[in-house]
Amino acid sequence: MTPDEFRAAGHELIDWIADYRERLAERRVSPDVEPGEIRAMLPAHPPSSVVEFGDVLADVDEIVLRGTTNWLHPSFFAYFPSNASYASVLGDLLTAGLNVNGMSWVTSPAATEMETLMLDWVGELLDLPPRFASGGDGGGVIQGSASEATLVAILSARWRSTHGAVNADGDTSRLVAYLTAQTHSSITKGLRIAGIGEDRQRIVDHDEAFAMRPEAFADAVSADLADGLVPCFVCSTHGTTSSMAFDPTPELAATCARHGIWLHVDAAMSGIGALAPELRWVNAGLDHADSYCTNAHKWMGVNFDCDLYWTVDRAALLGALSILPEYLRSSPAASGAAIDYRDWQIPLGRRFRALKLWFALRLDGVDGTISMIRDHVGWTQWLADEARRDQRFEVVAPHPLNMVCVRLRADDSATDALIEAANATGEALFTRTVLDGRTALRFSIGTATTTRHHVDAAWRLLQQLAP
Repeated sequence: MTPDEFRAAGHELIDWIADYRERLAERRVSPDVEPGEIRAMLPAHPPSSVVEFGDVLADVDEIVLRGTTNWLHPSFFAYFPSNASYASVLGDLLTAGLNVNGMSWVTSPAATEMETLMLDWVGELLDLPPRFASGGDGGGVIQGSASEATLVAILSARWRSTHGAVNADGDTSRLVAYLTAQTHSSITKGLRIAGIGEDRQRIVDHDEAFAMRPEAFADAVSADLADGLVPCFVCSTHGTTSSMAFDPTPELAATCARHGIWLHVDAAMSGIGALAPELRWVNAGLDHADSYCTNAHKWMGVNFDCDLYWTVDRAALLGALSILPEYLRSSPAASGAAIDYRDWQIPLGRRFRALKLWFALRLDGVDGTISMIRDHVGWTQWLADEARRDQRFEVVAPHPLNMVCVRLRADDSATDALIEAANATGEALFTRTVLDGRTALRFSIGTATTTRHHVDAAWRLLQQLAP
């Protein structure tokens, strides 16, 4: 492809994306295909000759979209929001065009310094504690996902609890981690990777709001200490995926402080709510946390992948992850004048992800996002009230932000059947969860293009299909 061909194809692709998104509401939310159907539509072997760009776009229309779940659809109420503003898409296009590897300051000073600043900017917008800012002992970094961020937190905790000895002996046999049945599955995966098996993972009791019981956490820690074990890490979730539960971070922090336990707060979806001043209660306890993450690629609208991770203990992070072969040494990093972000993550290479965040903040600002968040929270409260008015349904969890969990009073099989029937229509998409042994439908309102009309239509669909 020549530069001129690239220009022409680029214009065509931008038009295609804009057209796709403008007409997205006309499509099914989820595809109606069977496993293997999309692959069968593609050639079994690589092409032996090139084709025109228009031919590729035609296959996108006929094949790719046929098997695409439309996460940006206004009636997408499943999983969690995955918004992507036009501004951030343009920023990501520039990232691809520049194609720099921002693994260290010397490999791209702009990528490094812009990322440091963007994390400080967003920290200010979210009103995070100043201890997370880059000017002190901590700072922020963009990770690919909250799963990567929590793994970094676990490895930092492991290093601190062993005073760095784990780097030499790999001994994690006495380290213990604490979570609840509502904690995201990525925490268990991260603990496995870090060598903390499930026999050293304590599932702490939760209360009727599905939040960790602080007294149960304290008791579990005391029991482990009595057994000669080392309490190492606890994940306090602000807005669990299944139930939107908020763990009591201030109370958990007291136990952590007494015993030197790393306190990580996972606010992957809900943390962005703090853009709205009246919702900054979601930050409760962060002044005691060792690390924190939230996803700009969910409710905020910066396209995937853009998890924002902060720590107050840069020394533990670097102790866990910094490995310095001769070919990566540089005088700016050695002097402490520059950050090498390769030491803040699992991979070596890294994309210039700060560009899309910079584009979004400069071209869109946050006022529109704040207004959207307020709408979503308000519509969620309306939806919960509607569900309570219908005697066939019950609301089974608190709904302080933008998700409500409902179920049919009949039984689990009726709720499962309702979810399957609603999703099969293609008019909306919901996901299922199980809360204290009972099936529930998660109704998550977070897409930027969703209006009250879409929420109302989805609720009426559920009412029509319910027995």
